[in-house]
Formats: sequence, structure tokens, C-alpha cells
Amino acid sequence: MPHRSRLAVLLLDLPPAHHAAGTAFWAGATGRTAVPDPADGDWASLGSLAGGLSLEVQRTGEGTPPRWHVDVETDDVPAEVARLEALGARRLADMGSFWQMTDPAGLVFCVVGVQTGEAFDRYAVRWP
Repeated sequence: MPHRSRLAVLLLDLPPAHHAAGTAFWAGATGRTAVPDPADGDWASLGSLAGGLSLEVQRTGEGTPPRWHVDVETDDVPAEVARLEALGARRLADMGSFWQMTDPAGLVFCVVGVQTGEAFDRYAVRWP
């Protein structure tokens, strides 16, 4: 069954010890204001980049290394996970409503449901 997906979010994962400084640095580096999520103090947005890609900062737990990861959003999580596995991705953790995966080089990414509404409709690729 056909589904759609797109690279939607570039996330900067920062443990508590690095969160404030990292958020301030990337806001300054990009010339953007970090807008905290009023519903979740662990998240802030640096806005939308080219092609509707969002730049976000999230506070992770202790012991998580600072890293970048991307979210692939889709209208069919199981179909997109299977498609990416066929390309060489591996399932890392079932997070309930989404999957944390790794690409063939071991880079972490997540496959999530649609989060961006109009941007998803505008930029998503349809897969057979």
C-alpha cells in the first residue's frame, strides 16, 4: 500500500549539562531565537530551514552523548520502517508510537508519525 514520508526534523540532542550552552550556541550560530515549547520544557525550536526542515533542540537524559539526529515523518510508520530496513536501516528501539533506528553507518534517526501538517503535505515523497 502506498505511503508518504519525508525528512522532517533535524534535532540536536543535548544532555542536561550541555543543554543551555548548546541551545544558546546554535541559536547564535543560526541567527535564530530558540523558542521553548510551552508544553515540554525539554524542547525548543530554532524554526524552519530550507524545504520545510525544522531545527529543534531537545534535552536528553543523563548519559546520552550530545549528538544530532533526524526524524523521518510518515503517514504509515510500519510501512516506512520496513522500507528503510530494506535499504539497510536497523531497528534500535520501539518507542511506542515511533521507532528509533540506525542507518547502515550506525547513525541514529527516528521514524515518527506526521507532525508538520502542511509541510508534510507539501514536501513528502509518495512511495509505491
